[in-house]
Amino acid sequence: MFEFNSAFVGSFAIVWLVAAYFLYGRFIEKRLIPADDAKKTPAHRLNDGVDFLPAKPLVLFGHHFASIAGAGPIIGPVMAVAYFGWGVSFAWILLGVVFVGAVHDYTTLMLSLRHDGETVPSITGGLMGKPARTLFMVFVWITLIFVIAVFLIAAKKTLMSDARVVIPAFGMIPLAMGFGWLTNRMKMALAAATGIALSALLGLFALGMQFPLFLHAPSAAETAAFSSVHPIVLLQLSEATASQVWILILMLYGAVAAVLPVWLLLQPRDYIGYWILAFGMAAGIVGMLWMHKPITSPLFISGITEKGPLWPMLFIMVACGAVSGFHSLVSSGTTSKQLDKESHGLPVVFGAMLTEGALAVLALLAVSAGIVWTQTGAPGEMTAQIASNPIGAFARGFGAFTEVFLGPYGVIFGVVMINAFVLTTLDTSVRLSRFITAELAGPRLPVLQNRFVATLVVSGAALGLALTGNVSTLWRMFGASNQLVASLAMIVVSVYLMKIKKPIGYTLIPALFMLVTTCGALIWQFNGFVTQEGTGHTTLAVAAIVLLLLALYVGARGVYIVARRKP
Repeated sequence: MFEFNSAFVGSFAIVWLVAAYFLYGRFIEKRLIPADDAKKTPAHRLNDGVDFLPAKPLVLFGHHFASIAGAGPIIGPVMAVAYFGWGVSFAWILLGVVFVGAVHDYTTLMLSLRHDGETVPSITGGLMGKPARTLFMVFVWITLIFVIAVFLIAAKKTLMSDARVVIPAFGMIPLAMGFGWLTNRMKMALAAATGIALSALLGLFALGMQFPLFLHAPSAAETAAFSSVHPIVLLQLSEATASQVWILILMLYGAVAAVLPVWLLLQPRDYIGYWILAFGMAAGIVGMLWMHKPITSPLFISGITEKGPLWPMLFIMVACGAVSGFHSLVSSGTTSKQLDKESHGLPVVFGAMLTEGALAVLALLAVSAGIVWTQTGAPGEMTAQIASNPIGAFARGFGAFTEVFLGPYGVIFGVVMINAFVLTTLDTSVRLSRFITAELAGPRLPVLQNRFVATLVVSGAALGLALTGNVSTLWRMFGASNQLVASLAMIVVSVYLMKIKKPIGYTLIPALFMLVTTCGALIWQFNGFVTQEGTGHTTLAVAAIVLLLLALYVGARGVYIVARRKP
């Protein structure tokens, strides 16, 4: 039997992504919405020192990449390998990230730049009418609540999976604020400030290794694992109670971060977090090439799994690594407000999406080659093990790739890397939800224009969902609604391109594919929810049908306008 090697598969992916940037990326830039540095960006024209503020390209790339990545490009590919096999998942990542995801991210950024940094849902009104705008914004608001809830639970899981990540995770907050003060108020050179920040980050990592921090009474296994260091037990809570407390703490962080000026916490935290992610990705890729482990997971797992059929479920399970509607909200919600020059859009946004595709491939190979799949028994045994703890599975595979130079610390670094992703996405999501809440309320509810009140409303809704839901169920709803946002955003872009007399096929064709696919996924999930008992499933069934109806209206309205050729 032919055996695939992770080094060969990974090398092919890298060559494909680099070629895609220089060939297809530059083609899309010139063909659809060309960058024009003679135009002042919203960051300059509307600079308010809070949300609108020009950023250096490397700093903004760090913010954008860290914000869009989250745990999505790791959890999604890991679960896809477990349920559908690595081959079809690999193909969708490479094709989707180039022809759907990167085009979606770049065009929504440029659309926002042409509309004073407004979010895509807000722009919809001028292109497709007020009803479409309102319904799209409601759809996005619901989706963002799912996003925040999912990442609250994911962040909590990383903090509880290994107590050594707690000090580095929360120590980054004052570190980032200090970095923001040095670079924005003291005007310290970026290179010098980066050197100080990374040195302090190493110190935090060392502290975390020596002082694992618990909110619950450590189990016998945890006590034995940390017998040679100095564990700190802040509270003697049960694990279940500690889980809820962590969610509360994380939500408080997300709410505070969402109202602070971007220069003080959002930009610097994401920039510093980017270096963790960049080092982790570099270590993983070098380790993958050096170790060249064989792929032992199945190439393809046939039949309908418990998560559903290959189509449409694979295309919502692998979300962020191929295409994600959340990215359009980041592109038009925060990145467009910080872009210094329009020409920075291609490397910052198109480049960040292709980098996320590389991360998704790394995660896929970590669990298909870094972990040895047993060849005896049904694939379902390994599927259950990996799907039950995708973060742990990735960390183990990452540790196997990097053990040659990180030794036993490779596994813990994999967890720290995921945590850095998740927290950056969490605070960005709350800020985006604040924008959408204010835009949706408009002048009729002026109290929601207050950023503190809007943040409180969003945080309360997401917190309630996170405290009562579980990540596996919420992930499916997040995946479907997230991909629908992507399809609707590309339909809005297509209407705009038609208006300025540019070709629409590059955005409309992938938009229609994602619209049909994700509507199919929502119908499948609705059927599953109504056949299961329990209040939670009833709530999700109602949410699924509401999202489906909203998406069908907005999608049909966009297609109707394009068909009539009259915006």
